Formats: sequence, C-alpha cells, structure tokens
Amino acid sequence: MSFYPDDLLYSREHTWARIDGNMATIGITDYGQEKLGEIISIKLPDVDASVEQDEPFASIESSKTVDELISPVSGDIISVNEDLTDDVGIINSDPYDTGWLITVDVQDPSLLDELLDASEYSDYIEGEEANE
Repeated sequence: MSFYPDDLLYSREHTWARIDGNMATIGITDYGQEKLGEIISIKLPDVDASVEQDEPFASIESSKTVDELISPVSGDIISVNEDLTDDVGIINSDPYDTGWLITVDVQDPSLLDELLDASEYSDYIEGEEANE
C-alpha cells in the first residue's frame, strides 16, 4: 500500500517535490517505485544542468523496465544524491527521505500550481488503478 506525505507536491508522472523556498528536492513516489519493481540502476543528470517541468531528467532501470523520470519542476540542478551510486535500492526502501534524487533551484514557482497535493495525488492513483 502506497502512502503520500502531506508536505510534498506530486506530478501525474509519479515524481514528488519537497519545496523549501525556491529549492525543490525531487524524488519518485512510493507508488512509482512499486510499479517499477526492484530498481537496478539510475542515471541522474549533472549538477548545474537544467531540468524542465514535464520533461525527462533521469533514466531508471528496474527489474521490469527501463523508463525516464519526468521532472515536476523547472530549474537548475544544485545537487544530486550521491548515495544512490553505492545503493540504488534506497529508492525502493525509502523513496521520500534517503531515496531523493536531485535538488533544483526552481526558476518559476508559479508552475508549482500545476502539481497535486497528497489528497489529489491519491485520488489520481485510485483512478489510474481503476483503469488498469
């Protein structure tokens, strides 16, 4: 059973953003990592690269598929989670804390209005599962 912390914003592409001022820490949702299965590897962008909302920013390989992760925000990457180099499995075991992916300096905070809160994301997932 997936859970969705109330302090995050969510995309329909199963990524989350934890907002602190103009900074957004980005990760994959619990639902997203469950759908992927055991994560084998991830290719994250470099620090100082830019990401665009609704555009791919990383490639992830799991026991089921290879997929692109879609950014919930636009901005410049200021850090990447180096711990994933040693243990990519933390994305599966702790997607909302130690399994974070990148931190972004958000360029246009108004785009955050397009993201879902925890309740809206939960409703979205229920609708998605009903359509499977």
